[in-house]
Amino acid sequence: MADIRIGVVGATGYAGVELVRLLSLHPNASLAYLSSESQDGQLLSTVYPHLTGYADITLKAFDPEEAAECCDVVFLARGNGWAMKHAGRLLEAGCKVVDVAADFRLESPDIWEKYYRMPHDAQMLLGEAVYGLPELHHEGIRQARLVANPGCYPTSAILALAPAVAGRWIETGNIVINSASGVSGAGRSRTEPAYLYGEIEQNFRAYGVNGHRHTPEIEQELSGLAGEAVTVTFTPHLAPMTRGIFTTIYAELAEGADEEDVRLAYEDFYQDAPFVRILPAGALPETKHVLGSNYCLIAPVLVERTRRLVVLSVIDNLVKGASGQAIQNMNLMFGLDENAGLNFPAVYP
Repeated sequence: MADIRIGVVGATGYAGVELVRLLSLHPNASLAYLSSESQDGQLLSTVYPHLTGYADITLKAFDPEEAAECCDVVFLARGNGWAMKHAGRLLEAGCKVVDVAADFRLESPDIWEKYYRMPHDAQMLLGEAVYGLPELHHEGIRQARLVANPGCYPTSAILALAPAVAGRWIETGNIVINSASGVSGAGRSRTEPAYLYGEIEQNFRAYGVNGHRHTPEIEQELSGLAGEAVTVTFTPHLAPMTRGIFTTIYAELAEGADEEDVRLAYEDFYQDAPFVRILPAGALPETKHVLGSNYCLIAPVLVERTRRLVVLSVIDNLVKGASGQAIQNMNLMFGLDENAGLNFPAVYP
């Protein structure tokens, strides 16, 4: 097939430039339009010299008509609240859209307003947006013209819990999720003192303890799997590293469940998922194991003494947690091999 013409809006942010890096080597993609308000008129390879020879493309201020004319799909990698104002115009012009931010992840505009503290300006599109977790919504994504790319924390948590919730291997009323992310998850434009090197290095801290905005996203997807309302206690942490997410989940085992049954259920659930790997018994994941890759590694562990299931999962927050997953969604939207442009191992050390 002819190359898919790609647009990336917000190409100088961390997710945006990671999209460009990965797409520059994609066998079926051609970078046609790169947008940045802050670097308008500059070559992306001047802003990011590591892309010299791969993305020597002039950045432009966003123009929806120009983007729609030269692109088959546009990735929107701007801040929350931006895509809802512009996605509709791109869709009307015949472009497909993958929103890397949070604007179309939540089905309820009321829940969106509660957690993001702004009204939703494109409620008419919420019903058609498909939540872009391929392991759960593979067929829906194939038919979609608007995909809501999941958040990085929810990706690690939902993938870790989906087999246990769908198979009713755990009690869903007392799930505890602790996640730690590298600082790149905060984005490139954060200038608060809390994100200075001197504040982050040799430090580890929690935030959003009383209601992080990714909580309803996790609950929405788990509730769909369970067929009933699921609530979780979710606590994110900032770790002194650039990339990666490590998620640890605690849940009470259902009556009669044992570790072998649970492990087999996990392996069966993800048998056709190319980017999810269930580790063998006794092996535990580390963030270094997925650095720079689109993989999620999961280890379900039964703690016999307390009859609790502890599930550990790791992803790279900028790849499987953002840009890599966005490309995985694009592949499905255009009928490509799901692995296209993403079939490479992690970087180590």
